[in-house]
Amino acid sequence: MRKMWLVILLMAVLPIQASELDTTHVEQPEKKLGWLRRTIRGFSYIDENYVEPQHYNWSVMFQGTYNYDYYRLSSTGDNRQTVKFAPAPTFKFGPYFGWRWIFAGYTFDIKNVDVSDLKQEFDFSFYAAQLGADIYYRRTGSDYKIRNVDLGNDFEKESFEDLSFDGLSVGITGFNVYYIFNHQRFSYPAAFAQSTMQKISCGSWMVGFGYMRNSLDFDYNKMQSVLQERTSQKVELDSGLMFNSVKYYNINASVGYAYNWVFARNCLFCSSLSLALAYKKSRGETADRDKTGFDINNFNIDGIGRFALVYNNNRWYAGASAIVRAYNYRNSRFAANNIFGNLNVYVGYNFGARGPYKKKRL
Repeated sequence: MRKMWLVILLMAVLPIQASELDTTHVEQPEKKLGWLRRTIRGFSYIDENYVEPQHYNWSVMFQGTYNYDYYRLSSTGDNRQTVKFAPAPTFKFGPYFGWRWIFAGYTFDIKNVDVSDLKQEFDFSFYAAQLGADIYYRRTGSDYKIRNVDLGNDFEKESFEDLSFDGLSVGITGFNVYYIFNHQRFSYPAAFAQSTMQKISCGSWMVGFGYMRNSLDFDYNKMQSVLQERTSQKVELDSGLMFNSVKYYNINASVGYAYNWVFARNCLFCSSLSLALAYKKSRGETADRDKTGFDINNFNIDGIGRFALVYNNNRWYAGASAIVRAYNYRNSRFAANNIFGNLNVYVGYNFGARGPYKKKRL
């Protein structure tokens, strides 16, 4: 999604001309400004033999967004138990309007599903030639459904599927920043922002870092009661699943590879995968009120996948893109796995040719 409030500041800086400054009094600031301008433009420098720059200033787009979320909780003791949750998926649709790098719009839920007022989702990605960033904020509300339960060999798993459960609430806030090494010939914006066109297939290694804060509130008593209603057998949760809340903080360093495959004229498929080594500090409250809970530090492996299929002739564009994030947490009591992301389907039109391309016909 091409929307970034910081770009407003950058656009304000770039048009400044040296002739507009009083060189008698501000020679040194002018030199600094020139260095800043060159640095900013360096982030978007591309090899035009591989990447075609954007020809237009303005764009209008219609986009549909499908959001998904999946959570898996399991005890890690001898009596291993697993419960899988997922809320009802949401699909939103709406118009967007853009000027160069700045893109803004509004989407609404076409199904008009009435879910918890606490449910909030914000996913933002910024793609430049050299740098990229993701920011996400999610509050799940309490509209989860139990998708699968494994309490041992004596229980029928199918009898517990698709049960509504409002005793789980998850909050996730975080960001990722990454650097693309082969940024002159490989274009992430061509795949995910439609602001350039990849002309020749090319790939690039990338490195990054990120931070995430995750909170999980779990009503294990309600969970046990809901399951008990579906079976005549006695339901007993393992002690590893008998906790009230868990909060953990994640600092990670990642490495990955992305490849743009130009399989036909104006057609592009992008596949990208990054693996992150994450240091996680957690704090949890257990069912035993006589204890103070647990406080554990450990390392886990997380992952981020990005995929895109795009048609772009520099005037019209259409396609689909997906971002999938997988986070894992494990200690001596229980393990948690969370997969969430979004799928975007869009069609758009560029207009208002830039100066060098005003006379060029596509």
